[in-house]
Amino acid sequence: MSVMFLPLRLIPVPVQCVVLGSVLQLFFKDNTQLEDILDRLEGRVFRVFIKDTGAVLFIGFKRGSAWVHPSSEQQADVKIESTTAGFARLSFAKEDPDTLVFQKVLKLSGDSESMLLFQKLLETLDLDWELELRRTFGDFFGRKVAKAAYALVAAEKKLGETSSQWVDSALKNMETPSAERLQLWQAGVESVSRKVNKLQRQLSKLEHVTTKVKT
Repeated sequence: MSVMFLPLRLIPVPVQCVVLGSVLQLFFKDNTQLEDILDRLEGRVFRVFIKDTGAVLFIGFKRGSAWVHPSSEQQADVKIESTTAGFARLSFAKEDPDTLVFQKVLKLSGDSESMLLFQKLLETLDLDWELELRRTFGDFFGRKVAKAAYALVAAEKKLGETSSQWVDSALKNMETPSAERLQLWQAGVESVSRKVNKLQRQLSKLEHVTTKVKT
């Protein structure tokens, strides 16, 4: 999914498909240890949606390799959704796909078996995107894409750190109670609770006496 990180978002989706498809086909051809999982993926189609660019492309598996097209007559078995930065984290930063799904950075939906196969492929796929791009399309192109991808990952990390600092600062400004104050509050609540229970017992006794007098 490397071409998704191109800094020039005006590149047509069909061109992105050619780049991505070429890299995957060459990589699978040179890595025969992936034949088993590719055989199990035979005939399955995955729809990829990049939210921030609006790009949609389809990845399918046939005869031990992959094809990538901007459209597909076959209904997708699985839908994969993320942002450009999210796919950069998955491919270039090699972050764990399960973690990205848990963080809602990566969204998968569709056939359960196909999703598990896709996750297994990602776990097994030791693909150096920068190296493969440089090998397939030349050093200049490979470096450009990789540089853009790493910049996206770094920017998202910085944004996350800034957000965390802002939350910490906001909590401090709210003057959240200290542990000592919370203990005092808890003691006060327990004291009131004991008094209420005592009062309820006294009322019960009074009601019992009143009932006897009436009878």
